[in-house]
Amino acid sequence: MKVIIVGGVAGGATAAARIRRLDEHAEITVYERSGYISYANCGLPYYIGDVITDPEELTLQTPESFFKRFRINMKIHHEVISIHPERKTVSVKNLENGEIFEENYDKLLLATGSRPIDLPLPGIDDSRIHTLWTIPDMDAVKKLVGEGVKKAVVVGGGFIGLETAENLHACGIEVTIVQHSTHVMPIFDREMAYFIHSELAMSGIDVLLNSEVTGFTSTGEAVTVNLKDGAGLSADLVIISAGVKPNSELAGDAGLLLGARGHIQVNKFLQTSDENIYAAGDAIEFTDPITGTP
Repeated sequence: MKVIIVGGVAGGATAAARIRRLDEHAEITVYERSGYISYANCGLPYYIGDVITDPEELTLQTPESFFKRFRINMKIHHEVISIHPERKTVSVKNLENGEIFEENYDKLLLATGSRPIDLPLPGIDDSRIHTLWTIPDMDAVKKLVGEGVKKAVVVGGGFIGLETAENLHACGIEVTIVQHSTHVMPIFDREMAYFIHSELAMSGIDVLLNSEVTGFTSTGEAVTVNLKDGAGLSADLVIISAGVKPNSELAGDAGLLLGARGHIQVNKFLQTSDENIYAAGDAIEFTDPITGTP
């Protein structure tokens, strides 16, 4: 059996290893467009805060170690640009030399993940405004922190926003979280989030609730975060952590069914609307275990 996996971070790398354990003869190839595989995305803020001091602790495997251990071909800097379900092939672009080639599969797994939501706000292109989603993102933020950031604004109070705020504060930086809703961690009930609010207050991290960012203004050595109520926050560093959206365009272009919010629809076996194509991770729609709804 020939298996192609698109995406080599958490979902893709885990699936590749699991398939190998189930079938020692399968031909498994993983295509990853970045230069990193199987890295601990949730650890990125903790490297910035020096809780994790060795960046190699974040990269659990390399293409070489993955092949040595599992005999799985990890092709980094290779992007799958289209899927052809009718002939069971994918078109792949080598991002290092521009070559495009076609590869056939018996089974295909899409582990394309997600990306930060784009905020189409004035001034968002300022060099001091970043997201924290990949290792290059982490390196850029770590560099700025090392250059002497004094004030930081984190836009969004979800998992990554809170972890980033915590670690920036641990670096001695004055941190303000801007949250558009009534409480941080919106996936929690408000009563539960109050415990987090209390912890943030005791730590000296400011939180502005029911606040909306309308844009950014460069003021020379700093950037001003403009709020809807007319207030402005001066910062040396801004982290945008306002949520994510699925990387499902590849699936949609191939005719696979997507949900209302653009996620790939799968059944309980993670099969898509094409029986030979599976999907896993941030890109898929799943059933809420409490409400039973997508």
